[in-house]
Amino acid sequence: MLELNKSETQTPGDVPGDEDGDRKPEKAAGPLHPAPLRPYLIVAALLCALYFLYAYLRYSHFQSPSWDLGIFEQEVRAYAGFNAPVVDIKGPGYLILGDHFSPLVALLVPLYWIWPSAVALLFAQAALFAVSAVIVGRTAQQLLGGRSGLCVTVAYGLSWGLQEAVKADFHEIALAVPLIALVCRALLLERPRAVVLWALPLVLIKEDLGVTVAAVGALLALRGRRVQGFLLAAFGVFAFALTVLVLIPAASSAGSYDYWKKIERNGEQEVSLLDSVLGALGSSVKVEMLVFLVGITAFMALRSPLILLVVPTLGWRLLSQDSNHWGMVWHYSAILMPVVFLAMADGVRRSRASRRPWLVSYANVAVPVATAIAVTLTQHLPLRELLRPETYRADARTEAARSALDAIPVGARVETDITLMAHLTGDRTVYWVGGAPGTAPDVVAINLDFGWSRPIDDPVEYAEQLHPEARYRLTHRAGSFVVMERTTPAPGKG
Repeated sequence: MLELNKSETQTPGDVPGDEDGDRKPEKAAGPLHPAPLRPYLIVAALLCALYFLYAYLRYSHFQSPSWDLGIFEQEVRAYAGFNAPVVDIKGPGYLILGDHFSPLVALLVPLYWIWPSAVALLFAQAALFAVSAVIVGRTAQQLLGGRSGLCVTVAYGLSWGLQEAVKADFHEIALAVPLIALVCRALLLERPRAVVLWALPLVLIKEDLGVTVAAVGALLALRGRRVQGFLLAAFGVFAFALTVLVLIPAASSAGSYDYWKKIERNGEQEVSLLDSVLGALGSSVKVEMLVFLVGITAFMALRSPLILLVVPTLGWRLLSQDSNHWGMVWHYSAILMPVVFLAMADGVRRSRASRRPWLVSYANVAVPVATAIAVTLTQHLPLRELLRPETYRADARTEAARSALDAIPVGARVETDITLMAHLTGDRTVYWVGGAPGTAPDVVAINLDFGWSRPIDDPVEYAEQLHPEARYRLTHRAGSFVVMERTTPAPGKG
């Protein structure tokens, strides 16, 4: 299934190996089909609007699923002020580069100067995903001709990996998605210099992508570009080792890379590497994710060696003991979407040259089948919410949350839960509730319906349990939202 340098019959431009079995650098297979840019920009604009509308509605209705949007706004806000990327949500004075190594997030600073809000990050992610759709679609069009490109653009744009990433708010991987699309495009069009140039920045987006860069180098070497491939692979391995063994521990207060624990420990129980490997497919959730990953391409992605680029990301996810990493939700699969859809385009191209009539016939309908799969699955995915009138209405909970925000002074130091967090980070100092002992924040603001392990019957008593060095009084209550202000002087001010 995974032929590294040729399809079943030699296509134009294939170069046979010499007598010792070595292959010469492979050339692009045949002339490229025209792919005018305008139709793809129109589709991308529509996709961007859909992504952003959905993300904005969730944000405006206080439906953020995690603290990540607040974390990334604090990071970008710090860069925008030419400060070290301190993220107080993770802990007072916490340097975020000691958690994940993603300095390329600083590229969002110009947008944040214009639009200093968490919403700007949601828009940036929507735009980056839409740009990647242009890259994937036009590449498919150039390889396959006909109307394949626009069909692939739609199928890719509606893919579950991107939709779930949009639902999960902003993450740094938004920067990696178009870069990975460009890497895959350059590989398919046999542009080795472009492969290297687009791959290099990935190591500055997230530390594990160094392994993906190494895989790109290995694939480049297997396609005949040995020197460039081996150098890129070595760079990827070196960058990964440097970030997880040196840079992240140096920035971390713990002096280590915490995410090793995701593989080594299941709760309080230690797990050996052998047990992690043996249990890599030990869950139906993992198997379902893998089936849907290639199933959305009508399984044609398996016909291309490009599919090997999913292995590094899938590797750590399947080895992880954290069930959040296994399935189809959250943002973890977004960076796999450009790979599988461009692998599908390559697989279709290769299969059209097959000597098996049934495979040729299937290749000719694979793109429409993949498009139909994407459209059908969307009725079970996040963007379906845009078809429901209630999605656009602000309910009593939303109004109560807005009134709570209005009751919190600008510039205050606030301790809060996920519900209000990303709405406060733009102009307040924000801490995670329970994560800032000894700080005596000016305000403690919480949603009593957040999902606490035990109900909070007396919010003032709860605030004073968090900060026994201070006293608080209830200043605002609306629905399940309560705002409490400190009545005693701030620590150190007597």
